[in-house]
Amino acid sequence: MKMITPTLLLIVIACTHVGPVKASETAAARSPLPAAECIDTTQINEWHIVDAHTAIVRTGPKRYLVTLQHACPRLGMPPAGLIFRPNRSNAAVNRGRICGEVGETVRSRNQPPCAIESIGKIDKTRFDEMSAQAKRHGSGADQPTAIPAH
Repeated sequence: MKMITPTLLLIVIACTHVGPVKASETAAARSPLPAAECIDTTQINEWHIVDAHTAIVRTGPKRYLVTLQHACPRLGMPPAGLIFRPNRSNAAVNRGRICGEVGETVRSRNQPPCAIESIGKIDKTRFDEMSAQAKRHGSGADQPTAIPAH
């Protein structure tokens, strides 16, 4: 009986520790950017794939960190290009901008889409550091000009 009590206590502590951390991480990850700060996919100058979960994008002076929900190891593979797809709401009212909202994806040509977890702005120094470590990269010229219909 005495062995059950410490084990039960450890389980309760583990459950109460993991639950709130995951909830706060999810809330932080789903704080979309304001419409004026979202990625304008028609203005992408360059993009870099840092790792299977991370991409960075530059639109003029604005730089963004794009975090994916799951590993996407083929993102940015030839033929070159990153194709961002807004959710239905942003496709209709926000001119296809990518803000870090539920339903947004990014993919490479001939590859399945990867769900976007979050998007945040980063400064030039961090962008330059991350781009130096990138596995793949390209220019905004790879971005389609029309938003495909759902």
